Amino acid sequence: MNTKPELVQKLESKYMKTYEITDLKDMLLKATDKFSNKPAFKVKDENGKIQKISYKQFLEDVKAVGTAMIKAGLKDKKIAVVGKNSYKWSVAYMASTIVGVVVPLDKELHIDDIINFINISESEAIFGDDKYLKELQKNIDKLNNKKVLLVNMGKAKNSMDNMMQTGKELIDNNDEEFMKITINPDEMKILLFTSGTTGSSKAVMLSHKNICENIRSVAGIVKVSPKTKVLSILPIHHTYECTLGFLLVIYSGGCIAHCEGLRYILQNMKEYKPTLILCVPLLLDNMYKKIMKTLKSSLPAKYFRKDKNIIDALPVFMRGIVKNKIKKTFGGKLYTFIVGAAAMNPEVSYSIEKFGMRVLQGYGLTECSPLVAGNNDFYNKDDSAGLPIPNVEFKINNPNDEGVGEIIVKGPNVMLGYYKNEAATKEALRDGWFYTGDLGKIDENGYLYITGRSKSVIVTTNGKNIYPEELEYYLNEEDTIAEAIVLGVEDKKKHDTIVKAKIFPDMEAIKKMLNVEPTKEQIRKIINDAIQKINSKIPNYKHIKDFKIVDEELEKTTTKKIKRYGKNTKIDE
Repeated sequence: MNTKPELVQKLESKYMKTYEITDLKDMLLKATDKFSNKPAFKVKDENGKIQKISYKQFLEDVKAVGTAMIKAGLKDKKIAVVGKNSYKWSVAYMASTIVGVVVPLDKELHIDDIINFINISESEAIFGDDKYLKELQKNIDKLNNKKVLLVNMGKAKNSMDNMMQTGKELIDNNDEEFMKITINPDEMKILLFTSGTTGSSKAVMLSHKNICENIRSVAGIVKVSPKTKVLSILPIHHTYECTLGFLLVIYSGGCIAHCEGLRYILQNMKEYKPTLILCVPLLLDNMYKKIMKTLKSSLPAKYFRKDKNIIDALPVFMRGIVKNKIKKTFGGKLYTFIVGAAAMNPEVSYSIEKFGMRVLQGYGLTECSPLVAGNNDFYNKDDSAGLPIPNVEFKINNPNDEGVGEIIVKGPNVMLGYYKNEAATKEALRDGWFYTGDLGKIDENGYLYITGRSKSVIVTTNGKNIYPEELEYYLNEEDTIAEAIVLGVEDKKKHDTIVKAKIFPDMEAIKKMLNVEPTKEQIRKIINDAIQKINSKIPNYKHIKDFKIVDEELEKTTTKKIKRYGKNTKIDE
């Protein structure tokens, strides 16, 4: 008996046909065969003129860099890639994951964290933008491997351009080593770090099978075609953007352009005329506010009603005109926003759809390559994270009376485990299921709703993940802090989640520092100085915005772990 909801069964009968791929090299070869002369990327040259890069050229560049990597002794080695979204990042990633194991790093990390992750992963080469390589060279003594190969993705001396040229010369001389590579689809080929310190980070191990299965699953329910044009905005090191905004597009024959920065989004939209954009809710919220601000300055107030969307409130003859003007702001061709990483305001997605652009919200995790559930071409519910994607199963573990419990996932997209962390792997992977640590419920139609996080991760409205353990690691390194807990607190004025800390000072250390009995003001200043020092090492979105000093130890469990519930979480009392 089929126990799946009727709607999920209906969706399964509508899956679109996809072509088989065994690994990312296989995908690249098949995509090039299908779409050879079509543009895979659009890039700006030094004069700001937009140039097209074909699938054939992309393959040749990947082969050249990959061949030079093999010549440099990087076969089966870990290769880190750090930098802004770019064509060269895409080439470096693809070549690295075919030749060895690619280690994509967050460009927003402090240099100490980048070095830690290079050391943990034992990367033997780093492809990086000029900015990061200069910092690495300054801190070369901190690297375990002093002979690590630094490859500049810019125009510097030891550059990727030179490596590409070397590879092309080798190929011209009948070097076929890259094309001879056979990939085991089940082996680790992508290594992704989940947060910013060795004290709290976990490295997710993904295989080509994980990624390829996720690509085909999404392609089965959301049409991405050779007509699709993507503007890549979100950081490409993250699986969400990498799998859906890069690899899925290559699989489908689409074209990718990279945004030049958040302040250039609208300009780049007009230049590249995308049909599809991946984003986080905050970006869509900001776009919506700008649209409404423009409309309010140009239309009579009588059309702005609380009980009606602006489009529905307009006379019929005006609706098409207004919708066209809005779409032109986004380049004129934009049809789909895929939204993930945080909860979407249903009112905003409903309004965007009224403007003639659809919003498909989904749910995923790095550990799932990343997508688990999603709204799609056939069924879309604005307040939900969507239905199961093809070949992926999820259910609620130990639901309460309201049906809420931990979301657990099974499917070929689920990670191999956490790198060199057997305990964490055993905790997360049990009896064939991945325990996400997220709370949710499933309605009678099979739609998934995310209700919270059972993990301690703090999620901001723009989808940034902040791991309290990471910040607590830094706080506990300070001599003047005995204990600390980091919390996400809702800022109702800014409609965002901000980071606050509850701190029990080390009074002996503070007394020793001052040689006197400290006043409350002195204690607060010393703790504040410590926090400012920590903030200087981490990206802005992780900054500890406020703190509360307590005069007794934080509550602990019987195993002496600080409780993440109860009295400890009450910070504003």
